[in-house]
Amino acid sequence: MPKIALWTQIPPAIRDHLSARMRDRHVGLDDLNRLRLWIESKPDVPEGRWFKDFGSFKLCGEGSLPKTFLLRGQPATGKQL
Repeated sequence: MPKIALWTQIPPAIRDHLSARMRDRHVGLDDLNRLRLWIESKPDVPEGRWFKDFGSFKLCGEGSLPKTFLLRGQPATGKQL
């Protein structure tokens, strides 16, 4: 099972998209800190689509790469972590 990629391992186009979604969806510092702690724990993620619900937002990814942020209440696809 792959590990989630660190920020520096994510391709620039995906990093730009994630940054834009963080701003658009008003992901706050407390939320980003919870996300940072989760990523620093080097969690395993499935090969296919997945999502992690942080309460105020969801992080969606595929394999080792996070792909987008969703707002609370927006439906996500893939395996819930």
